[in-house]
Amino acid sequence: MTDHEQVAKIVEQQLNGAKISDTERMGGLTNRTYLVDTDAGKYVVRLPGEGTEELINRHDEKISTELACDIDIDAKLYYFDADKGVKISQYIDNAETMHPEDMRKDENIILVAKVFRKLHDSGVDTKVPFDVIDMAETYEKFISDNGGKFYDDYNDVKEYINKVKSDYLPSVIKAPCHNDPLCENWVKQGNDKMYLVDWEYAGMNDPMWDVADISIEADMDEVMDTLLLETYFGRNVKPEEWKAFQINKVLIDYLWSLWGKTRAVFDGEEMEEYARERWQRMDKNREKLEG
Repeated sequence: MTDHEQVAKIVEQQLNGAKISDTERMGGLTNRTYLVDTDAGKYVVRLPGEGTEELINRHDEKISTELACDIDIDAKLYYFDADKGVKISQYIDNAETMHPEDMRKDENIILVAKVFRKLHDSGVDTKVPFDVIDMAETYEKFISDNGGKFYDDYNDVKEYINKVKSDYLPSVIKAPCHNDPLCENWVKQGNDKMYLVDWEYAGMNDPMWDVADISIEADMDEVMDTLLLETYFGRNVKPEEWKAFQINKVLIDYLWSLWGKTRAVFDGEEMEEYARERWQRMDKNREKLEG
């Protein structure tokens, strides 16, 4: 069955017999996502990517997706099959998918900071873990089991990560986090509404992870970082908060570089290059922290 046939079948079954008049492939690194126009309106259908069942717990994703919808920072959810990973969501009209250049604008930095604050202050314990160290070890095993190779300085980096694990991570107070807020996971509607979508990696984590991640993904400079953090905290930023922000930049690229190498098993050199770029940036940020 082709993707188009599969999407048509899912839509008809889950949306009261709705008939598709048009289907358009949308973006995404790991999944196959489609915009479908039906006689009942427009929807977004997500089909899981190859191999994602080994790396993503869809039952956990569903919990975080429902929370995001409940607090109005994601589009309405119509259907979520936690066994298969299929999802149907509201299509956001008159909306713009964000890109790095968009996210570097002051007005968007402010909206993003407010979305993060709403999520992190929701007071909900989703019971979904996001443990950087455990995830990294899972990715390591996957890479080894599938014949992948590690970088020459991997042991040196692991020594630094273990230091962060013992000196910093035990003091973190966790909150529900998105954990993968790359620019294309943000959708802006009009001038003042920002949605955060795709909750595959969401879970309880250090809130500074989310804030540091959008800075990395949008390639923000120090002035932008300051606006982001000051809006997020609603005040001047304390030295220890700046340090936590920088530590998370290192952890983020460490983890997602390994993730990129897991995807390279399926997607080849494009994902190897993605992993390599993140590793090189991680090294630079680690050197800054170590002084």
